Amino acid sequence: MDRFERFTLSIFSITRYWNKIATEEMRPYGMRGSYALYLVALLNAGEEPTAARLGEMVQRDKADVSRAIDMLQKKGIVEPYGKSRYRAPIRLTEEGRALAGHVEQKAARALGLAGQGLTEEMRQNMYQALDIISENMKDICEGEMLSEGDGSASS
Repeated sequence: MDRFERFTLSIFSITRYWNKIATEEMRPYGMRGSYALYLVALLNAGEEPTAARLGEMVQRDKADVSRAIDMLQKKGIVEPYGKSRYRAPIRLTEEGRALAGHVEQKAARALGLAGQGLTEEMRQNMYQALDIISENMKDICEGEMLSEGDGSASS
């Protein structure tokens, strides 16, 4: 298997199983699995982010963020925001903080189990490599790196 195929299949596989776990975890609350990421991001934001900032944090588009916030608001997970919906701060309610804490604990447990067999050094190297690849892919998509005949990038 070549690098591209191995990298792509590994990323897709991890994403597929993460989505399956998140969907199962959020089902009892009547929410989509992707909302787990929003909850954890809001819990760990250290501030009350706007919808625009939340979208940047979770790498989702404006429409997805709006749908998620609307659903979380209807469920009493986030407090209603003001007139300028996209610029108003988003606050977890007490129930929202409890749910987000529960989701974060489950995610940590899943990652712990999924990472069995990795040393701390391997884990740190993996995250560093993924960060570098992610940033380079962003640059490629923004037209800043890819040029004809440049095969120097590796994955």
